[in-house]
Amino acid sequence: MRCLVTGASGYIGGRLVPELLAAGHEVRCLARTPAKLRDFPWAGDVETVRGDVTDPESTGRAMAGVEVAYYLVHALGTGKDFERTDREAARVFGEQARLAGVGRIVYLGGLTPAGVPERELSPHLRSRAEVGRILKDSGVPTAALRAAVIIGSGSASFEMLRYLTERLPLMVTPSWVRTRIQPVAVRDVLRLLVGCAELPEGLNRSFDVGGPDILTYRDMMQRYARVAGLPRRLILPLPVLTPGLSSHWVGVVTPVPASIARPLAESLRHEVVCAEHDIEKYVPGPPGAPIGFERAVELALRRVQDADVATRWSSASVPGAPSDPLPTDPDWAGGSLYTDVREAVVAASPERLWRVIEGIGGENGWYSFPLAWAVRGWLDRLVGGVGLRRGRRDRARLRVGDSLDFWRVEEIEPGRLLRLRAEMRVPGLAWLELRSERDERGRTVYRQRAVFHPHGLAGHAYWWSVAPFHGVVFGGMVRNIAAAATA
Repeated sequence: MRCLVTGASGYIGGRLVPELLAAGHEVRCLARTPAKLRDFPWAGDVETVRGDVTDPESTGRAMAGVEVAYYLVHALGTGKDFERTDREAARVFGEQARLAGVGRIVYLGGLTPAGVPERELSPHLRSRAEVGRILKDSGVPTAALRAAVIIGSGSASFEMLRYLTERLPLMVTPSWVRTRIQPVAVRDVLRLLVGCAELPEGLNRSFDVGGPDILTYRDMMQRYARVAGLPRRLILPLPVLTPGLSSHWVGVVTPVPASIARPLAESLRHEVVCAEHDIEKYVPGPPGAPIGFERAVELALRRVQDADVATRWSSASVPGAPSDPLPTDPDWAGGSLYTDVREAVVAASPERLWRVIEGIGGENGWYSFPLAWAVRGWLDRLVGGVGLRRGRRDRARLRVGDSLDFWRVEEIEPGRLLRLRAEMRVPGLAWLELRSERDERGRTVYRQRAVFHPHGLAGHAYWWSVAPFHGVVFGGMVRNIAAAATA
């Protein structure tokens, strides 16, 4: 079958594409920025169409000849009006699928608590439920899978669970740690998504998706500790911690910023337990499926320890708008521009220098004044930003779209250029370019350029307030990266 996958650069979409290919399907990806897909191992095996699910023309073009369309996008994190954006995108997607004669839509949403009126749900769950309803009403048979907490290396839910448990042997926690949840392994989610391509013609309904275990969040933390070989955790629920307060608490302790932690925390106010398991009748699993919670944690931890995390929750974060100017634009299309340019001759090969450049960030740090980088990360977390805790997806390799602490890989030319776009909270746009080159005399040269485009008076004030520290921070980077390349 020919399948269309939206959200292919995201956590689930990036893992679903190779599973569909392995099952013998043809895959087309709809992407706003096709370059974000080019470094995935499967990029050469799929067709990519530039477009946006809110744009009928490009969505319709992507639907041509498609038999199964996977809807794996959402607008969470794009602003306060994300529910309206989700609603419009789902309407466009369903309408264009119907006009193109698509045989089936497959959607992955959130598991909603039984018996709770939709108006009482968190905005996140309410929007996911509405999207499922719009797609089922589109006139195209739709399978709307509804999952609660997804356990897999790199998922936001797993990262939240992992860091809370590992970093806090004694925890004062929100009351939602007593809420019953039915987690599901990401392997089972992918198995079911692939299987939905073969559902009986005309089947149009929602399916609850969950693993074999029903646990409280407290149970999940204790079981995680057991699998990870940690001592039993002391957990003290505190009712006064609201979802808002607890999201900031999660944002301080874990790599998941408050903007993502809040909808996760709000979704845990109600029990999310499957009311039926009908999907297994249509997509029967192999022996041992579905995977239990502790086995799912074990598999996820193995991936983390082996540095084999295919996709991460932060892959789906929204960078700067596509219309934002680039630091390479001639004559600077966006107005004022501040730069800090430095270089050094390096007594090593360009290949050796490149390995240091590509390995920057995460556990390797930023090669200068660690306290300054840490303080900048803490300040970003305090104002709701991503901070430094996102780290790296892979210890040695980067690809376009990867999150890298509070940066995003915007461009990478292997062996030559790494361009990072800042995602910390700043009054403007910021980039950091790192280059490995040879000069006219054949010497290896490390070139570094920090670029800042201020927004308003606050942006100009910000640049000049941090400029006195550039000699220490950026100058130190040049010296230490050159030294690391020659070590």
